[in-house]
Amino acid sequence: MKLLVVIVSYRVAQLAIDCLHSVAKEIGSVPGIRVAICENGSGDGSAEVFQREIEDNGWSSWCTLKVLDVNLGFTGGNNAILRPALEATDKPQYFLLLNSDTIVRPNSLKALVDFMDNNPKVGIAGSRLEDPDGTPQRSAFRFQTPLGEFEGNLKLELVTKLLSRWVVAPPVVDYAFETEWVSGASMIIRRETMETTGLLDEGYYTYFDDIDYCFNAKKRGWPTWYVPSSHVVHLVGQSTGVNNKPKRLPSYLLEARRRHFLKNYGALYAAMVDICRIAGLSLWRLRVILTGKEDTTPPQLLSDSIRHSVFLKGFKVTDVQNPALPS
Repeated sequence: MKLLVVIVSYRVAQLAIDCLHSVAKEIGSVPGIRVAICENGSGDGSAEVFQREIEDNGWSSWCTLKVLDVNLGFTGGNNAILRPALEATDKPQYFLLLNSDTIVRPNSLKALVDFMDNNPKVGIAGSRLEDPDGTPQRSAFRFQTPLGEFEGNLKLELVTKLLSRWVVAPPVVDYAFETEWVSGASMIIRRETMETTGLLDEGYYTYFDDIDYCFNAKKRGWPTWYVPSSHVVHLVGQSTGVNNKPKRLPSYLLEARRRHFLKNYGALYAAMVDICRIAGLSLWRLRVILTGKEDTTPPQLLSDSIRHSVFLKGFKVTDVQNPALPS
């Protein structure tokens, strides 16, 4: 098998079906493409909808469905497909993690596969994500640092210029380049990279798993690249309910953030990141109060960031609580 496309769906069956229809048009672009959908414990009849769609459209030769009883998050849902695929006789050469809230543009899958074929030392590559009208989204990133957290939360142009080397989401460019991490909304992973790095860390549940994966793959000698010739529409946050509109962030996102820094950088670094984040948010709140500037941050972000910081939650690396399971 050349490429296994993995799509995880939780209560967004219609979005996932739209995604499938876009993928169906690309099946012939690369010989050996297969698609696996994980119905991630929605409990709303989505499994039957998917099965009917597969049968009615004649997709059964290249598309399979796995149904979970409980929502295992992005990590667990993907691993439910990835684990048996890695143990199969016909192992995929590449895995593509594709969000259910995406639409692949023509030749987007071929562009990723061609890039990986031509660059055998690259472990991971990400698509250019964009809005439905083609406006590019920032989808090639730097790892978060204390200064990056301060800049990102303060949102002051002068500070951004001074700290440009640490901006987490630099401006979009039109050429392929090595980056530190790419969005898991459309991320291709080489089989050898997954064999040495392992599966997704299910301790994250959802969020920060893509950052963690690129971080640990790089430690094992597998760099990540951004491939803008692969265009994928991303309906931001539709698959999780967290999008660009100001909305209070779920606790599992903030807990995943804390886990990432403690697990990968240690207690001192995690403390520095939290201090800089809280300082940046505090100064932002002061600007809003003094100038009447519109507050574009999610509600209660400052208090939630303090509540989920290492100073109140502790310095032990813990798994993020799956909200679908009893505490």
